[in-house]
Amino acid sequence: MLRPLRLRDAAAMRDTRARNAEWLRPWEPTYPEMPLRNVGTIPYVAMIQAIRKEARQGLSMPWSILHEGSFVGQITVGAIVWGSARSAQVGYWIDREYAGRGITPTAVALAVDHSFFRVGLHRIEANVRPENLASRRVVTKLGFRDEGIRRRQLHIDGAWRDHICYALTVEEVPRGVLRRWKDGSSSGSALGTQDPNGGGGPHDPGESTPGHGVRG
Repeated sequence: MLRPLRLRDAAAMRDTRARNAEWLRPWEPTYPEMPLRNVGTIPYVAMIQAIRKEARQGLSMPWSILHEGSFVGQITVGAIVWGSARSAQVGYWIDREYAGRGITPTAVALAVDHSFFRVGLHRIEANVRPENLASRRVVTKLGFRDEGIRRRQLHIDGAWRDHICYALTVEEVPRGVLRRWKDGSSSGSALGTQDPNGGGGPHDPGESTPGHGVRG
C-alpha cells in the first residue's frame, strides 16, 4: 500500500537507504539531501519536511511504500505543473530485499491512478537511465510509451546522464493503470533483473546491468 510520507518515516528511510547504499548509488540523483550512508535522522527529517512543504503547495505527492505494514521504499509524483499542462514526473526506489515481488509496479500503478483519477493530472513521465533495464521494465509493463532520449538530463552518481523519457496520458488508461496491468493488457519486454526502482523499447541495450533513480 501507499501512505503519505511522514516525518516518523525518517529513521526507517535512513536505515533502508544505508542498507541498500551500493545498490542504489548508480541510479540516485547526486545531491546531499538524501545521503546513502548511515548518518543520523536529521538530514532525512529535513528532506521529508521539504518534500511535505512542496506537497502542501501542490507541487508533489510523496508516499511511503509499505509491505505488510513495513517501510520498504518510497515513491513521489513530483515536478507537478498545473494550468494547461497538468503533468508530473514519477520517481521511486525500493529495498533490494523486496524487489522482484511486483511491489514496485503496483506502487507506480497506484500512484499514477491516484494522480489521474483523484487529482486530475493528465500526463505522467518517468525518466530512466538507458542502463537501468529493470526500472525500464517497470514502466513498460505498465504501458508507458518510450518518447526518446533526453541528453544529460540529470546529475546521477557524479556525472550528467542521459535518460529515456517514458510517458502516459489519462486517455490511454480509461480503466486505470493497475486494472489494465492486472488484466494483462499492458505489455513490456523482460529487460533484466529487478533493481532498486524496479524497465523495453527501441533503446534496449544489448545486455542487462544491475540496477532508476528519479527524484523521490
